[in-house]
Amino acid sequence: MAKILIAEDDRISQKLAAKIVEELGHTAFVSPHGKHAYETLMANNDIDLLLTDIMMPEMDGQQLIKTLRGDQQFNDLPIIIMSAVVGISDISNLLKLGATLFLAKPLERAELQGYIARCLGNGGKHLNN
Repeated sequence: MAKILIAEDDRISQKLAAKIVEELGHTAFVSPHGKHAYETLMANNDIDLLLTDIMMPEMDGQQLIKTLRGDQQFNDLPIIIMSAVVGISDISNLLKLGATLFLAKPLERAELQGYIARCLGNGGKHLNN
């Protein structure tokens, strides 16, 4: 069972993502924005996967990825970006910043389940490229 942190400010998306994570037998932790997610990760270094929205108050998903990838302890943390409002170039830039995968909203159960399985595939810490 993995510990998955969901950084999402929209309550409906929070609940849906948490439900899908828990249906897979994992534990979901919800952060209302990127700053809270970062503080949670700093205090609890056994999180196996981060699901994050892009547009959030206080610290957006892009800032969160930059901050995490700038800290060596989070180099191997898989990060799935969830967003409804980005173009192809935005997705490319997010992946270059260090996001592992991109998932379009609205979330689809099977797609999110598949992405989680890919990210946790080899023991929970590294993604097989």
